[in-house]
Amino acid sequence: MSEATIPDLYRHELDEPRDEHYVHHTPDRSRAFSTREFFTRTAALATALERLGVGPGDRVMLFFGTRPEWHMVDIAVLSLGAVNAPIYETLTPAQVAYQVQDSGALVAIAETAELMDRFLQVRGDCPDLRHLVQLEGERAPDVLDLEELMASATPADEGRFWDRAAKVRPGDLATIVYTSGTTGEPKGVMLSHENIVTNAREALERIDVSSFEFGLEFLPLCHMIERIAGYLYMRVGAPRAYCSVYHVGELIGRIRPSVFASVPRVLEKVQAAIEAHAARSPALKRALFRWAIDVGFRAAESRLAGTAPGSLLRLEHGLAERLVLRRIRGALGGRITTTFCGGAATPLHVHRFFQALGVPIQEAWGLTETSPVITLNGYLPGHMKLGSVGRPLPSYELRLAPDGELLAKGPSVFMGYWNKPDQTAEAFDGEGFFHTGDIGTIDEEGFVHITDRKKELIITAGGKNIAPQPIESALKVSPLIENAVIVGDGRPYVVALLSPAPDALAAWARSHGENLEGIHTNPALLEELGRTVKEVNGQLARYEQIKRFAIVPEPLSVEGGELTPTLKVRRRTVAEKYAGLIESLYA
Repeated sequence: MSEATIPDLYRHELDEPRDEHYVHHTPDRSRAFSTREFFTRTAALATALERLGVGPGDRVMLFFGTRPEWHMVDIAVLSLGAVNAPIYETLTPAQVAYQVQDSGALVAIAETAELMDRFLQVRGDCPDLRHLVQLEGERAPDVLDLEELMASATPADEGRFWDRAAKVRPGDLATIVYTSGTTGEPKGVMLSHENIVTNAREALERIDVSSFEFGLEFLPLCHMIERIAGYLYMRVGAPRAYCSVYHVGELIGRIRPSVFASVPRVLEKVQAAIEAHAARSPALKRALFRWAIDVGFRAAESRLAGTAPGSLLRLEHGLAERLVLRRIRGALGGRITTTFCGGAATPLHVHRFFQALGVPIQEAWGLTETSPVITLNGYLPGHMKLGSVGRPLPSYELRLAPDGELLAKGPSVFMGYWNKPDQTAEAFDGEGFFHTGDIGTIDEEGFVHITDRKKELIITAGGKNIAPQPIESALKVSPLIENAVIVGDGRPYVVALLSPAPDALAAWARSHGENLEGIHTNPALLEELGRTVKEVNGQLARYEQIKRFAIVPEPLSVEGGELTPTLKVRRRTVAEKYAGLIESLYA
């Protein structure tokens, strides 16, 4: 069948019914839903929402972690022709109030009592918000029970579900996704069913996912990377597991996925953990690990080039597989065949490491405004180029502006910003091309290479343009450095704020007999990180080199507000929080 709306994508889930189609994992327990139970609950919820007054075009706000019920609510809302307006769990009450007021949400659905409390605090300032619904935990007197709404199923609900869904049109608004607000007031990105379905269909041409795969969803589902992944799994009818991004490291061995979506920072942490474990091994095992990774990557280079490895490399690779590589994949569940990754640039050393393990990263590039994928590396030889973000999806047209900004046009480009016509107009040029805000190049084979975000380019007092991301990625090769922030806009030279990786820092302190208290000013640690900075400077032009650096006293975190929920650095927040420290580096 031809899919025109998101409920059309979901319909494929029912083609191959399973007893355990959706499994929610926490460190303490697991809960599975069958294909049938998921649909029954979704259809019942759609009817319940309709009785609450939700109809075509109405906004429903979803305040949830990554779990199957997120998709139940999503599909129920969309089947009514209504609009899903999801928000991040990390938002403060004031931020929640802004998005409720801006969207004009009629209903708000929260996962827990703690999340619901943020709605309760601001409800008086949100006159359009008529109904509050909660999944678990103690409820306030006027808050409805989501479980009760989903358990109120009748045989008629299922037929009514598809009757209502058939009335949804491809051009209808499906979702309002608020940007994280890293550069100012959040904007509500409006995406239609056509935007998202086109993106999902075309991405599937590059990603080898079928109903035989077992997917894992752990990124926030209000972020379009994980959301499009969920729709891909729906389209092929693949079963999947859900867990929190904070628990994926401890649960991935139990879940045993074969495919998942990720962001670069998660993969960097996986690599760092594996390398740290190898570093604690005896000398012979460390040497064996390094040899196996080298052999694995040489074998991967042959695969990428579409050539057969020589007999010696085949022999070496077979041995490396048995002794090292297979065991590492076993610790990750043993079934991973690929991961597709976006949200930020994936460092080349991360690509090389996972290629060596036999788990290629299919890097993508795009934005919330592009539903989200614009370009994607394929999995077949000749369709993946390390260091690039792949070729454009078939329906996209790309061009370069005179300043190097990539401009995009196609049916997956968003409808505009909710309630912001002026900013919508500014986002497009005269020919309807969307300003992506990314600086890049397109090579002779059509692969796109991203240099940096246009707004994040540093222009020094001497007029030199510096892209901070490649420098930050080079610094993060050190296992001691979890995050790095380059500063220098309008300044005479470049400085860096370094945020150490907590586990690696603790291990370093133990091995050096140092106390963690006041560690950010420890001379021995500064000397150690200074060697990393010096090594990175050796790869840079003189005007790009880091002249001074400092260690931030607390790790950058989502809770502290310095990182977005997908672990990207909020540069403005960091600059404001550590303004005094930055000024000391220029003293």
